[in-house]
Amino acid sequence: MKSQWECFLQNLGVWEGSFTNFSPQGMFLNDTSSRLCLEGLNNNQTVRLTLSRSGKDDVIREFRSVGGGLLFFENGSFSEGLIQLGPFSEFGGELAFVYENRRLRLVQLFDKNGHLNGLTLIREHLAGTLTSERPLLQIHDLLGEWRGQAVTIYRDLRSPDIYSTTLKIQLDDAGRLIQSTSFGDRTITSTATIKGSIVLFDQDPEKQVQVLLLPDGASATSPLKVQLRQPLFLEAGWLIQPNLRQRMIRSYNDKGEWVSLTLVTEEKV
Repeated sequence: MKSQWECFLQNLGVWEGSFTNFSPQGMFLNDTSSRLCLEGLNNNQTVRLTLSRSGKDDVIREFRSVGGGLLFFENGSFSEGLIQLGPFSEFGGELAFVYENRRLRLVQLFDKNGHLNGLTLIREHLAGTLTSERPLLQIHDLLGEWRGQAVTIYRDLRSPDIYSTTLKIQLDDAGRLIQSTSFGDRTITSTATIKGSIVLFDQDPEKQVQVLLLPDGASATSPLKVQLRQPLFLEAGWLIQPNLRQRMIRSYNDKGEWVSLTLVTEEKV
């Protein structure tokens, strides 16, 4: 097992790309080009982050350790966010994938009343490398059966859990989406309404979950409203290739405490 710091170092380099903002309904708002430099100093004992975006002041941060609301997987993929959901406070998190010379990051933000407030999709590639972006994600890209492996890591850094997963997505005769998720010995089946690029799991009016289909094969899954004393999760997906997808899930318990982070890598069969 790599240390969390060694996992962080997988992100070193100069990442060029853009920050794209969307409304809670997935409507494009604006796009800003970006350049993010993650530089190892003092024999990689320190990492300096410098973010430059057109029209904005540079952001500079230095890291000598990682922790708090931040956890990394061995390939460098990570999530950062609040560790506690509180009453009348803003809430949110970032889910970030690293694959070869590319990164895809998604930030989901909620207002003080718990409503989804906006999303930022960050698409990056290592400077000097060629990259080809995936098109806007479509429902038909996801239909079928996906099999994969999940790795769950925990805030308390206990040993990760590794288990197989199966995801089946289909449409019924009425055009509703039916999703069946199996992990370990558990299976959860749910249905959703499709309206353009919005997939709404609306079986329980009190716990509606929305999936937004986004550019570059990305998807954003979140509750329409985060609620106290209810477990919740934030999820991002990335269709890296037509038959290869990753999903990341940041999970909170019914006390509003962040407990774990899961990375699923799955292939269509």
